[in-house]
Amino acid sequence: MKIYTKTGDNGTTMLFGGGRVPKHHLRIEAYGTVDELNSYVGLIRDQDISEHHRQILKKIQDTLFTLGANLATNPEKTKVKTPDITEDDLQLLEQEMDTMTEALPQLKNFILPGGHTTVSFCHLARCVCRRSERLCVALAEQSPVAAILIQYLNRLSDYLFMLARKIGAELGAEEVVWK
Repeated sequence: MKIYTKTGDNGTTMLFGGGRVPKHHLRIEAYGTVDELNSYVGLIRDQDISEHHRQILKKIQDTLFTLGANLATNPEKTKVKTPDITEDDLQLLEQEMDTMTEALPQLKNFILPGGHTTVSFCHLARCVCRRSERLCVALAEQSPVAAILIQYLNRLSDYLFMLARKIGAELGAEEVVWK
């Protein structure tokens, strides 16, 4: 199977389930940004971090791929079956954040991204996650988007913030406080 099909040479792309849309369509922007986010999560996973963080980030990458597949599916083609994002996916993020919160000093100031390259990668991923969420919210105003997809991205951005703090603490990096 060749990776190139030449079917997108005219500036359109195919949705799962059929139907072509322009490559600048909001649906394409939404799942393309989720793909970008997944790449940043992979970049974090490739850093010198604990095996536990790596395993959680791998689960997140799997979930993001599922989320992207849901966004890439033509909502008018109801017979197309894609995997679901579930409450368990949300709970995993919440449990991880609760565990990190217990291990970290209470946050008393806004913090600036930085202090260590890996911490900065977490913040980059968080920003891309927020952009993904904004695009999905905008798409939901035009076309069906499962609410849990937006909820997952919202939770994930919080998780990535907490992960930045946790990894920073593990690496002995000083949090850069905004005053």
